[in-house]
Amino acid sequence: MKPLHLLLAIAVTCLWGFNFSVIKAGVDTMDPFIVAALRFTFAALPLIFFVRKPDVGWGYLVGYGVVFGVGVWGMMSLSIAEGLSAGMAGVILEASAFISVILGVVILRERLTTSSKLGLLLSLAGLAMVFSIEDGSVTTTGAVLAVIAAISLSAATLLIKKANIKEMFSFVVWSSLFAPLPLFAIAYLTSGSSGFVALIGDFNQTAFASVLFQAYPTTVIGYWIWNRLLTIYPLTTMGPLKLLIPIFALLGSVIFYDEQIAGDKLIACGLIIAGVALPIFFDTLSQVFNRVRHAATDASQ
Repeated sequence: MKPLHLLLAIAVTCLWGFNFSVIKAGVDTMDPFIVAALRFTFAALPLIFFVRKPDVGWGYLVGYGVVFGVGVWGMMSLSIAEGLSAGMAGVILEASAFISVILGVVILRERLTTSSKLGLLLSLAGLAMVFSIEDGSVTTTGAVLAVIAAISLSAATLLIKKANIKEMFSFVVWSSLFAPLPLFAIAYLTSGSSGFVALIGDFNQTAFASVLFQAYPTTVIGYWIWNRLLTIYPLTTMGPLKLLIPIFALLGSVIFYDEQIAGDKLIACGLIIAGVALPIFFDTLSQVFNRVRHAATDASQ
């Protein structure tokens, strides 16, 4: 991997990790669904007037916009508002990797490798430990909502794979158009007009910065850079780098919110990350071994 590309990839994972602390700054001031709705409003507008619609069906745009906007970031914003720390939110969302494996088996009839099975067990054990953490950084409601967000992220990933998208930047912009309306509707159904009324008085510089950071660097620029790199490098190269996201999420929470990393939390996080990492590194090592073996066979002939 070229040094510049590696730096860009690490920068994106840092951006995405610290974004969980940015979300917390927003939901501490505003209704969580309104925070998410504003994020995608700014991600779509005004860029949608300057970016051509991607060459995919409307169903994919609407489906991804709703699943990614409401299912992932609506639920994630609500989970943080319900007491889940920014750091633990990042760790639980990383569980989407092994949830994707389960969905692949159920929906796509994919087969589980031995390393995937072991990784799944490790991640499930870590996720179970998360619910036993009692230092105030995890609430049952918040953790359950984060798991729902992780499931939604896995579903959104399947949509991306099925759509076979080539114009990722325009896809991100146009799909963002379909997230705000359902998010605003949920905010009204759950809290009435109070969230919108409070927005007038509570929309301060911190709230505005939170929304803009989530909309442009995190959503538009971050996903554009990452998906561009995915067109250059294989998943076996990019996949391990995503493991930096929960680490940066925890680091951001420690820096900005003084989150404590005790032994039980460290073990739980370690199990989840190890479970996600194991199949990736095992597959990478297997590919390297096969290449070396084939090279040795060719040399001997």
